[in-house]
Amino acid sequence: MEPRRKRLPLVVNVATKTELEKIAKQRTQKHARVFRAKILLSYIAGKRISDIARDMNTTRPLVERCIDKAFGYGIMDALNDLPRSGRKPILTDDAKAWVINLACTAPKDLGYAAETWTYSLLVKHILQHAEANGHNCLMRMSKGSLTRILNQANLHLHKVSY
Repeated sequence: MEPRRKRLPLVVNVATKTELEKIAKQRTQKHARVFRAKILLSYIAGKRISDIARDMNTTRPLVERCIDKAFGYGIMDALNDLPRSGRKPILTDDAKAWVINLACTAPKDLGYAAETWTYSLLVKHILQHAEANGHNCLMRMSKGSLTRILNQANLHLHKVSY
């Protein structure tokens, strides 16, 4: 029978341990952060991984991932979620720049009777002319998407300054 793999002990200083204890007792922190702090405190105290999993009413792989994260990234970073890749942005920077350019252009210059853009009119214009200008990603533009793009550029159609 081959010997069991033994993990190294997690060495922490007194300040880090007191910080972990403080986080483990807090009720205003995220539950996952408090849970991971309790797991790490149990491991630092010398408990076996199976015992920690049983006491915390969770699975052994979850406890192992938490401990491995502490070894890999550091104890305090192990309390947080790792960044995820996420979905790639649909709107290109060129398309956003084109929308911002349109918002800065007066509607009269494009043949409309209005002196200022409304969100509805600008969305309608974008949907009609996006494909012709090579911005297929804007074919599903909504008022909410337009508002988000303009807010990032600090443009407000409803505020006119003279």
